[in-house]
Amino acid sequence: MAIIKKFRIKNFKSKKELIKLDRISIYFGKRKIFEDLNFSLNQGEILGLLGPNGVGKSTIFNIIIGLLKPNYGSIFIDQENITNEPIFHRTKKYKIGYVPQHGGYFYDLTLRDNLKAISEMVIEDKKLRDERINLLISKFELESLQNIKAEFLSGGQKKRLVICLALLSNPRILLLDEPFAALDIMTIKNLQQIIVDLQTQSNISIILCDHQARDLLSCVDLAIVLSNGKVIAKDTPNNLIKNIDAQNAYFGDSFKIN
Repeated sequence: MAIIKKFRIKNFKSKKELIKLDRISIYFGKRKIFEDLNFSLNQGEILGLLGPNGVGKSTIFNIIIGLLKPNYGSIFIDQENITNEPIFHRTKKYKIGYVPQHGGYFYDLTLRDNLKAISEMVIEDKKLRDERINLLISKFELESLQNIKAEFLSGGQKKRLVICLALLSNPRILLLDEPFAALDIMTIKNLQQIIVDLQTQSNISIILCDHQARDLLSCVDLAIVLSNGKVIAKDTPNNLIKNIDAQNAYFGDSFKIN
């Protein structure tokens, strides 16, 4: 699949650090997931996370949104320590949106009723709720699906719904956990375009992880490779696949983006 981004942002004008994970360590029992993990996301950046199964990509998202608390280390947003902030504050105050790999919606509600239910939690003004719902339904071309129960939507339609749910709170930061999993080629291409548009049109900073490495690298500005609880490489897609540490841990020596 061709590179979808018409440009790659190599130099961020303000170099403003939006999220920072500082010396994060977390253990499940005696099992080490991360030890002294460090990485950051600049404002307006799309960052991809790559690594073998079980390396902890989804764990990073759970730490950022507050489902998990690290044993050691801190999470910063705009240089403010949010390590002890509850999940709801991270959504409302720090404007974090999250799209999980599985689920994320009410199976027995229609698409519109899903949006209504979540909007009541994140938007206080009823008029603004309706405006936001109508805007997202139109933006993601879901008009013909709004009265269909979520359980009957296709995989790509469900993914668009869950992204809409995450966007209801007008987030500055969007986390996407394996957005391309189990989707067909055209749906992946459309979703890649949605991700790039969220960056270029809405100035949303995005972190995504996926096992579909080529699809991920086609829509990010920078990517990191995780291995043995640490970041072993971070670079632009074209440079990352040439990195010897990234090759040894993840890509192999014959991987190509195109």
